Amino acid sequence: MTDMYAPLKANVHLLGDILGETIEAEHGAAFLNLIEEVRQLSKASRQGDTEAQSKMLALLSELPDEQLVPFASAFNQFLNLANIAEQFHTISRNCDELVCVPDPVDLLLGRLFNGKAQLKPDQLIDELEKLEIDLVLTAHPTEVTRRTLISKYSALIECLSERENPQLSERETKRNQLRMRQLVAQIWHTNEIRKQRPTPVDEARWGMATVETSLWHAVPEFLRQLNEQVEEHAGRQLPPHVAPVRFSSWMGGDRDGNPFVTAKVSEEVLLRNRCTATRLYLEDINQLIGELSMTDCDQAIRAMVGDHREPYRILLRQLREKLSDTQDYLMARLDGQQPKTNPSTLIWHKKDLLEPLELIYQSLLDQGMRLIANGLLLDTLRRIHCFGLTLVRVDIRQSSDRHASAIAEITRYLGLGDYLHWSEAEKQSFLLRELASRRPLLPHQWQASADTQEVLDTCRLIGQQSPEALGSYVISMASEASDVLAVALLLKECDCNFALPIVPLFETLSDLDNAPAVMRNLLQIDWYLGYCRGKQQVMIGYSDSAKDAGVMAASWAQYRAQEALVSVCKDAGVALTLFHGRGGSIGRGGGPAHEAILSQPPGSVDSRLRVTEQGEMIRFKFGLPEVAVQSLALYTSAVLEATLLPPLAPKPEWRSLMDSIADDSVRAYRQIVQDEPDFVPYFRAATPELELSALPLGSRPAKRRADGGVESLRAIPWIFAWTQNRLMLPAWLGAGESLQNAIDQGHQETLREMFLNWPLFRTRLSMLEMVYAKSEPNLSRYYEQILVKPELHGLGEKLRQSLDTGVRSVLNLTQEQGLMDLTPWNKESVALRHPYIDPLNFLQAELLRRCRQEPEDPALQQALMITIAGIAAGLRNTG
Repeated sequence: MTDMYAPLKANVHLLGDILGETIEAEHGAAFLNLIEEVRQLSKASRQGDTEAQSKMLALLSELPDEQLVPFASAFNQFLNLANIAEQFHTISRNCDELVCVPDPVDLLLGRLFNGKAQLKPDQLIDELEKLEIDLVLTAHPTEVTRRTLISKYSALIECLSERENPQLSERETKRNQLRMRQLVAQIWHTNEIRKQRPTPVDEARWGMATVETSLWHAVPEFLRQLNEQVEEHAGRQLPPHVAPVRFSSWMGGDRDGNPFVTAKVSEEVLLRNRCTATRLYLEDINQLIGELSMTDCDQAIRAMVGDHREPYRILLRQLREKLSDTQDYLMARLDGQQPKTNPSTLIWHKKDLLEPLELIYQSLLDQGMRLIANGLLLDTLRRIHCFGLTLVRVDIRQSSDRHASAIAEITRYLGLGDYLHWSEAEKQSFLLRELASRRPLLPHQWQASADTQEVLDTCRLIGQQSPEALGSYVISMASEASDVLAVALLLKECDCNFALPIVPLFETLSDLDNAPAVMRNLLQIDWYLGYCRGKQQVMIGYSDSAKDAGVMAASWAQYRAQEALVSVCKDAGVALTLFHGRGGSIGRGGGPAHEAILSQPPGSVDSRLRVTEQGEMIRFKFGLPEVAVQSLALYTSAVLEATLLPPLAPKPEWRSLMDSIADDSVRAYRQIVQDEPDFVPYFRAATPELELSALPLGSRPAKRRADGGVESLRAIPWIFAWTQNRLMLPAWLGAGESLQNAIDQGHQETLREMFLNWPLFRTRLSMLEMVYAKSEPNLSRYYEQILVKPELHGLGEKLRQSLDTGVRSVLNLTQEQGLMDLTPWNKESVALRHPYIDPLNFLQAELLRRCRQEPEDPALQQALMITIAGIAAGLRNTG
């Protein structure tokens, strides 16, 4: 029988062999043999060979200090190279049918035109024009992998692609092999761990690099592909203005709990975004000047350029001059200057660039040059519709308490009382009165505190921007209608003369339950209905709700909240856009985007979706143009399907059973996390949670409050810590007991029916199955044995029993023999990494023991950081 994964395994071995040669060249054959011996022992240990495991542990514990860093680096880079091979496999010519499934848009259009739906061609175009998919790039948890290494990994993928060309000569093959050896050597000799924590501007530049190097090329390619599919199925051309997917960013705008994101930082990021966009459009215009040498044009163009032989080039050169002036202006602003300029000489609004190019496009069509019009010019038009003049729109995010404190400071100064102590009705009355007033509220010659001044400076910065540069103002920890009105008042007082969308974020379990009532209250206010102009975004928090109540209870609360919000907004005559704050990992709402979208409540998508793409998932989904095209197609097909073919509403008995499961789940989760007195000491001892703060992952502090316990931990280090010791606890705790209780109570057949017919429940079980497959109770037991006091070991055993209960309950309901049997590609992907991740885990536990005895040893600290990066790479997420 042919091994369908043979091409993938061949590339893994190829890259591994090159790395082995590189290691041997620097550290000698004996060291390479040691690495290979540990790898083979790890494989044997996986198959139950206890003697092999004992021998491997002995070798790891005997590693001298000078070998710790290169040993950890070897396994870390093996895993990174395995990731490269796997990512390349998804776009390879040799990709197997289990991975490279048919294009999802093509499949959906086939169903829409040939199935029961019987969609009309004009209906499809109307639906595509209505699609608003906004992918919001966020910095946290940021990359464990350094940017300099990412560029080298991308170059390796180019080499793998080149090797698939059957026409390569022997000389070209040798050059390809040499280039790969050079790249692997560069990777090996580059420090994996950055020395300094990135600034918010660094994070924004990394995000922009993905847009510039990948998405800039992927978007027009995706739209060409979409156009071909629409032509094939509907016999229609996709209009040039159709841009179903657009991009926003929290990088440089997310100041919630991040003191390093200031108004000045946001201003710099906004300017840099424009600068990059201007440079990219200049490159496009220069290419168009080279291509559009035609003579014939329509009267509209002739009236603009006069009697010139090459009218399009004249117009394009005028645009180029304006773009060059804009670039000079932006560079001067970034240098701290305030140059005086005539706004008419700049390209500052989308229409400034779009309108002249649309005139050229129409003229070419009118003159019978459709083939030329639909070349690079159409690509540029589509880029403008997607990216605007800023590439991404920056969201501003701040916590509700910062806005309330700022207003309270003003009311106290004016002798009006303390806003913080007023009732909700009193707050709303005051805010609405001031919103309607023509006089300013802010006192003259008043010196605000530093925190309040920063809030006001941010609002003033917003008022100085073009609305096209900004996305939304997101309020974290929103709990009342006054939280939204407070932001509206602060923006008004800081001279913001446009209605920036204000988005409440509901995060905890109780906030999700209260969200519909809060929004009903808000949408009954006439002033606010005028402000929002018939559109409202609401953000659903996945990370904090899961941290608060466990994944099972959180996912049901999110579903119920969305259902109720759809009803509330429909009653108010307002179009709702749900903004999903998903993370990369399962414990933070992550997982396959296509299934997640199709598991939303009926009517909750309705052509509109906003969703965060976080940290390393940005690279995995959008880091390569070919992969990005696939990701854009997945999002488009899922939102289109959820709109046109929404799932059926769950049966009443399913809802009732989910209520019971959620109640049992949150109870089991909180009994451990909140009520178990030994939990925090166990958590801090059995995981590298305390050591993670030393890893320069992102610009934000690991905790919201420096003096807080687990409840103040951000969701990212909370998940990350448990991922490292492979217990993966936040992604399953409470779920197994609740499912087993339902089975024991005689609901097994109903649960199986839910699994087969309800997308929400099926997706939740498949996510549990994936995380159970990545969990390793024996590894977590090893961490416990060498890091945790014996009197706490009982809690670890209890947690592993809970994990086992969950595995058995899920297999019972899916009726599989083993985890992930229904998704063999994912199963193979996990299995491929085990021989490399396991030694890093065993070594990490040993290093944690040594570091806690010798906390000042730099070699130990460096090796520990590399094991953290390696395990994250192997499991494909940091949190």
